[in-house]
Amino acid sequence: MYLKGIGTAAPPSRYTKVDCWEAFRRSEWFERLNGRTRALARAVLLNENGMEARRLAVASLGEVFQIDPDTLHRRFLETAPELAGRAGAAALDNAGVDTGDIDAIIVSTCTGYLCPGLSGYVVERLGLRPNIAAFDLVGQGCAAAIPNMRLGQALIGSGDSSNVLSICVEVSSAAVYLDDDPGVLVSACLFGDGAGAAVLSNQPSASRRRILWQDCESLLDPGRREALKFEQRCGMLRNVLTRPVPQLAAEYLERVLGTVLQRTRLDISQIAAWIMHAGGRDVLLALQERLRIPPQDLGYSAAVLREYGNLSSAFVYFVLQAALAGGAAGGWWWLGTFGAGFSCHGALLQVD
Repeated sequence: MYLKGIGTAAPPSRYTKVDCWEAFRRSEWFERLNGRTRALARAVLLNENGMEARRLAVASLGEVFQIDPDTLHRRFLETAPELAGRAGAAALDNAGVDTGDIDAIIVSTCTGYLCPGLSGYVVERLGLRPNIAAFDLVGQGCAAAIPNMRLGQALIGSGDSSNVLSICVEVSSAAVYLDDDPGVLVSACLFGDGAGAAVLSNQPSASRRRILWQDCESLLDPGRREALKFEQRCGMLRNVLTRPVPQLAAEYLERVLGTVLQRTRLDISQIAAWIMHAGGRDVLLALQERLRIPPQDLGYSAAVLREYGNLSSAFVYFVLQAALAGGAAGGWWWLGTFGAGFSCHGALLQVD
């Protein structure tokens, strides 16, 4: 399988971390939460946290603090199809593939629920064939990109599909929840909105860099489910984010990477580019320490985190796009994601 084209999309409204702090300070939530929570929000938003800005699907930050089930669902319904459609169109254009050549579409999200699913909205927006195979994947959180692509790999490997459109879209502003739990607050301070897409194909691009999906591996540990997950509370999604997450991510990503390197008889020193889900600054630091790699090796992930925040499952599409645009050296590239479950996934790419 080849990654023939990459596309991304984000809302036009860019908000800095200072903007977010000032909006929070002016909101009614500032007095509703306790002093310790307010101090934590100030520290997370104004100190060095690895990010400077994020894109949110609201016309003003005051809208973020309108937190009720109907408002959040409406935001997801209005934004997710639009972002997914734009990212998908960008990937098709980048791949030089016509809509009629797409045999299957796979859409992943964890920040909202629609029935019929998001895939139908994207099929409509892009004008894809009515007999297309359409799949909606939910519940995989930040890790979803690689499971999404693995389904695409299975469809292509079976011969049922020649070209598959892979999309991950997250509207984190439609999954806002605030209370005095530190993990909930940190989550609200880090996540942004965006979508990423890739055209997966049985043929490489004729005019762009050749990206071959060489090998992959996954690790799921239900025993650590409580470390990172969404739960339902008051009819809304509440993100459970715990302190062990950075170390868990680094440990499990190392195990997945080690399995693939052993199977392919490669050494970690042969990885030319790292396409990693960041999660946050602490995750990047934990990865550097665990994998014994210098900070510059995670530079593309750090750059996306700084400008967009944590985009959940869409994040690695932005990182891959940045590496390609930045002219990262060819060779073996490692694509890594982790998220709810606790789950971890990795894919070895050969890039010419």
